[in-house]
Amino acid sequence: MKASDRAYEQLRTDIIEWRLGPGTTLSEVEQAERLGFSRTPVREAFSRLMAEGLVEPGRGRGVVVSPVSVDKVRAMFELRVALDSQAAALAALKGQPKTFENLAHRLDDAVLNLSEDDADRSGYYALIEEMDASIDEAAQNSYLAVAQRQLRVHLGRVRKLSKDDDRRLVRAAHEHADIARAIASGDVELAQAATRIHLSHALQAILNAVPKTDGEQAYAA
Repeated sequence: MKASDRAYEQLRTDIIEWRLGPGTTLSEVEQAERLGFSRTPVREAFSRLMAEGLVEPGRGRGVVVSPVSVDKVRAMFELRVALDSQAAALAALKGQPKTFENLAHRLDDAVLNLSEDDADRSGYYALIEEMDASIDEAAQNSYLAVAQRQLRVHLGRVRKLSKDDDRRLVRAAHEHADIARAIASGDVELAQAATRIHLSHALQAILNAVPKTDGEQAYAA
């Protein structure tokens, strides 16, 4: 892997995991020293991150980690509802029922595991990634898959806002299991409805955790 690719992957992960929070200024010199690269790979990584919308132009040669706001989260979910609902519908039409029946059973098991005090969440998150990949594959639409991948970069970051809500995590596992069962049944409308219900709850959980500006607080009131 090229140095610029490694720099990009590390910076992207740090932003998504909130090790580099919104509003953080990133300079080429500081990040090159931190990551152990020359400035050129870091500059190339900044360009890729800017194209994805994870950073914005800053003063001088640096960039600033893009803010997360209520308006941005709502905009993300407006697109996510359209994409995920269509993907679920196509998966219900084209997918292998056994694949999604298996996912539903494993998600049911995940619900039990997540209810324990010392629950290992990494297995659950890996299972959700597997389900996303299974839906992408079943939908058989490369254009939809590309759009999904681009959006998931940003969704991965905002999801971290509600990661400490244990009750929401258990509820989300139930909802994912419902989506998997609906897809397995081949019922397009049920798959879309289950997806929309999950996304409505996910959006509200994230909005509750997003730091609001004064204007957004007044709007919410």
